[in-house]
Amino acid sequence: MKNEIQTILKTSKTIAVVGASKNEKKDSYKVMKYLQLKGYKIFPINPYLSDKKILGETVYDKIEDIQNDIDIVNVFRPSDEVFTIAKQAIKKKAKTLWLQLDIISPESKLIVESEGINFIENKCTKIEHKKFLR
Repeated sequence: MKNEIQTILKTSKTIAVVGASKNEKKDSYKVMKYLQLKGYKIFPINPYLSDKKILGETVYDKIEDIQNDIDIVNVFRPSDEVFTIAKQAIKKKAKTLWLQLDIISPESKLIVESEGINFIENKCTKIEHKKFLR
């Protein structure tokens, strides 16, 4: 798992953040800011903030609205919403579906891995990046 996470973070360039928040106290905001400072291109996703900006990036309604290729779909939404997000990640041909701390979805793991997409759950991208890449 350690090597897989390290490889994903090293080779990825673009990250769609599902459940992005403009609230600086929220984890999704802190993680987005950290990843952006580390050189990743961030695509915030939040239908309630569509077309607004977070950290200088345009907010998208859903994953499919992003024109660029996406390496990681980083999920900050409840576990019961993940299956729908997983199907969107497959459609977008994302390389990794990453569920943040306390987010678990065994049924999503099955469908994304069957499509050759990496699956990480219950791990924070910021914590893992600090551990392996700094």
